[in-house]
Amino acid sequence: MKERTIASIDVGTTKVCTAIADMNGGGALQIVGVGIAPSVGLHKGLVVNINEARESIRESVKKAEQASNYKIDSAYIGVTGRHVSSLNNRGVVAITRNDRVVRSDDLKRVLASAQSIKVPNDRKLLHVIPRSYAVDGQAGVKNPVGMHGFRLDVETHVITAAVTSIQNLIKCVRSIGIDVEDLVLEPLASSEAVLTPDEKQVGVILADIGGGTTDVAVFKEGSIWHTSILPVAGYQLTRDISIGLGLPFDVAEEMKKRYGSVMPVYENKTESNAISQDGHGVSYQDLCDIIRARVEEIMKLILLELPNSEYETLVPAGLVFTGGSSNLAGMATLGRELLQLPVRIGIPSSLPGISDSLCDPAYATSVGLLMWGAKNSGRQMWRSRGFGTALRRLAFRITGLFR
Repeated sequence: MKERTIASIDVGTTKVCTAIADMNGGGALQIVGVGIAPSVGLHKGLVVNINEARESIRESVKKAEQASNYKIDSAYIGVTGRHVSSLNNRGVVAITRNDRVVRSDDLKRVLASAQSIKVPNDRKLLHVIPRSYAVDGQAGVKNPVGMHGFRLDVETHVITAAVTSIQNLIKCVRSIGIDVEDLVLEPLASSEAVLTPDEKQVGVILADIGGGTTDVAVFKEGSIWHTSILPVAGYQLTRDISIGLGLPFDVAEEMKKRYGSVMPVYENKTESNAISQDGHGVSYQDLCDIIRARVEEIMKLILLELPNSEYETLVPAGLVFTGGSSNLAGMATLGRELLQLPVRIGIPSSLPGISDSLCDPAYATSVGLLMWGAKNSGRQMWRSRGFGTALRRLAFRITGLFR
């Protein structure tokens, strides 16, 4: 079976993670290299300084290439940010052939009809995902090819993003000689790595709490139902600690990771209830109270994002937290208490290779992008093909010779 290599770059607010994997003919992945670099020049998932962001991406790619001894030509890139918006839309076409059999060409036509929505000039289509089909009014059809009918309907989930934000991200990646294989909304990527088919079928919320944004995706009946991006996440937690306890930001971040809990147990602490980091001493109780207040707020905001207030019936499988901030002690317990739903922490499914370092909620998007790439290989919306791409790579390599 022929192998091919795929790569993913998760350009986050706190870190850039590049992962490289070999994919065999059967679609199985084996991770061969990972590179993680601190993220600079990004805020809440958006590029705010192209030069700094480019260097962060370059550093991460370089580490992954050194670890794998491979050279990356193209990669799947994660997209997030408040500029992303989504809606559900329908498309319909008539089956006009004499035999009235639905063929794959009809699927393409009905999807084209569903994406013929008016997209403003400052926005770009990111995904048009078929949720379900109907043949002659018979709803809930997953794959209508081969069925007989006069009319084919499709219900799709359409995701758009701000053109400028997308262009800035693409510019950063291409300027280091890497082409964009596809752009993928980050919660969709994360869902590939941490959700089970059963959860997606029954109804589940995925909340990826990263550094700059909390990415929410709701799945129902096996497909995407709703997506949204909240501009509050780990950065706000650290900022609250920094301001509330009068600590430098870096010290607050370290204390959050080391001691932070949303279900603290004060009895086990010393009389003084004090903890210290780099010469700064604070009360353990104060630290945890600040973290808990902000996490409770994020949890409530996640539910407010749902289009249906009766969330118990919408998502019986509950809520799955992933992303770096879900590593805080007590997240699942607090979620169950506060939201009265089943809650678990989503850890990326283990892939063969050097993936132990990636078995952490913080790397759900990185692993998910590889899995998305393996699954959707050849069906990209964004792939830049042809002469321009080859020319750009050649130009990049030539300039590299004279550096």
